[in-house]
Amino acid sequence: MATGLAGCAGGTGGGAGESGSNDVSGGASRDSMLADAASFDPAEPGWEENNYLSTPLIDAGYERGSRTDLERMSNREVDEVPHGDPVRDPPEDESEYLDPDTLVFTESPSEDVEGRYEDDFEAVFDRIREETGKEVEYNRVDNYAASVEAMRSERAHIANFSTGATAFAVNLAGAVPFAVGLPPDGSFGYRLFATTRADAAEIQSVEDFANDDVRMAHAEPSSNSGHQAPSALFDQEFDVTPGEDYEINFSGGHSQTARGIAAGDYDAGPICSTCLKDTVEGDSGLSFDDFKVVWASNPFPNGPITYRYNLHPDIVEGIEAAWLDSNFEGTAYAERTEYTVYEPIEYRRHWYDIMTIQGYNDVEYTRGALGE
Repeated sequence: MATGLAGCAGGTGGGAGESGSNDVSGGASRDSMLADAASFDPAEPGWEENNYLSTPLIDAGYERGSRTDLERMSNREVDEVPHGDPVRDPPEDESEYLDPDTLVFTESPSEDVEGRYEDDFEAVFDRIREETGKEVEYNRVDNYAASVEAMRSERAHIANFSTGATAFAVNLAGAVPFAVGLPPDGSFGYRLFATTRADAAEIQSVEDFANDDVRMAHAEPSSNSGHQAPSALFDQEFDVTPGEDYEINFSGGHSQTARGIAAGDYDAGPICSTCLKDTVEGDSGLSFDDFKVVWASNPFPNGPITYRYNLHPDIVEGIEAAWLDSNFEGTAYAERTEYTVYEPIEYRRHWYDIMTIQGYNDVEYTRGALGE
């Protein structure tokens, strides 16, 4: 069971805010749980008594966790992975090593940062070239399944997977997660924001998602915060079972969920907190005051950098050095991602909660379950 993953439920209530005066059907109604922005306390949000516009959450940096969360994950005792297979060991037979002339890097829409382009990676690729002596080719794909398939078929050698798709990549594609990015302030990961429109006064808690009049959006089947985590945590914490208590509409991604909620195509949905931030900041037609958050989870690890398990050990050593021994401050990469340094991670420890959630959901690590 994925217990202990939900956000704080305690804390003191705040005064009702002035926003949020309409229900989901457009009728006038007061949201009695909408708290003033000044009352938001990141240490004790008090979700049982409060919900908030997303503005004070983003202003407080609540879209991410802390280095303490990362250290907690790093230090926990885990003997075996709780679901699926562990990371594959390198081949014992040297003839099975993969030694390509060009290393292909791929990424898909990520849990933590969306909208990256080839030019943004130049500083990283330069470091990989220095450390490995290999050329680097960028290959962006449009969905999680395509990124996993690229590594499975050896058409990609390095990848930045989304958090939820990482376990699929380990089990199906031989991915070895080894690093996650941190911004200068040391903040870490992202949260699941249970999100609705600011004017949805009748939606005050996750319990209110279980209403035939509420049209719910999830991101993609393998997405952690966009599907897997809410499927487990909404059930455990609120006795709301997605797919049973409400119909799931897959939007195709976190930004699509956010824009769909703002446009009225959906009434609510689980959204990756950093993706909500990126979507709003990248769209001049959106404002953080357009969105209300009725609950948030504890932090999850952001999508990791991985390599294929059978790459030649010399190449692996260079890839790890390029990411872990570099500071990208002042580069276009850091400006786009906010990540200046990378920290080492272990799949069995840092992805323990993710695997536990997927085990709770009876996820099978198959290409079909990935959403192909």
